[in-house]
Amino acid sequence: MSRPGRARARTAQRVRGVAAAFLIAALAPGCDRPAPPPPGPTAPAPGPTPRLPGFVVLTDVDPRIRTDIRYATAHNFVGRPVAGYPEPLCLLTRQAAEALRRVQDAALARGRSLKVYDCYRPEPAVDDFVAWAKQPDEQQMKAEFYPRVAKSELFDQGYLGAPTSHSRGSTVDLTLVDVPTPDQPGYVPGQPLAPCTADRRERFPDNSVDMGTGFDCFDPLAHTESPRVAGPARDNRRLLRQLMSEGGFVNYGREWWHYRYLDEPWPDRYFDAPVARSSLG
Repeated sequence: MSRPGRARARTAQRVRGVAAAFLIAALAPGCDRPAPPPPGPTAPAPGPTPRLPGFVVLTDVDPRIRTDIRYATAHNFVGRPVAGYPEPLCLLTRQAAEALRRVQDAALARGRSLKVYDCYRPEPAVDDFVAWAKQPDEQQMKAEFYPRVAKSELFDQGYLGAPTSHSRGSTVDLTLVDVPTPDQPGYVPGQPLAPCTADRRERFPDNSVDMGTGFDCFDPLAHTESPRVAGPARDNRRLLRQLMSEGGFVNYGREWWHYRYLDEPWPDRYFDAPVARSSLG
């Protein structure tokens, strides 16, 4: 190789060496180069929005109050468990539950206790009632719950309604029971039915004090101030209304058992979550 050729080769070799050195320096972690910052903490995923915000189980607030949640059973006017009632619980807004606790204090001072039949009622249950009302052949419980009213008239006469204040979580269906409270026989599907308007000794043996009719009795006799109800039954209705009114509740005049908490926190919102502890916030 000629002398100029050898010179060009040495120059090219030095260039390649310098380039390799730069490449190694670029790839190697330098002592002066700051390490990349560690990744920051991952923000926790937001939890599910409470389906029934501010609701509670009534017996968690006051275990002294009796419960007999009929729509979770077959002992009701449709004759089967109602949609939206997977658990036999009384769910209410905390405000309504605390108010009922104060009513219970007053009732116990009179030798009585509260017993609830229904509390929060989800919208799917109301839809179930509407669908049931459109099925004229579904009347297996008529003899007990609406013996003198045509099924087709239940909505028009105000015994059923959609929407209902129950779906807002501050309305309750209830009665009074004696203290100590007698046992109540369980309902057996298919057992003979007695009219809810019959004498107390002939009706289903509810451990409620005598209110003149059974619960969910779709009949004018169940109107709170029915003139046909007298004696102890009238007095019991008036005592219940006094206790509930003093506790901040108002009665629905067609049903002696139906009371709405006046200062309800959700006056314009209707909920659809099922009656279950998992629905609580």
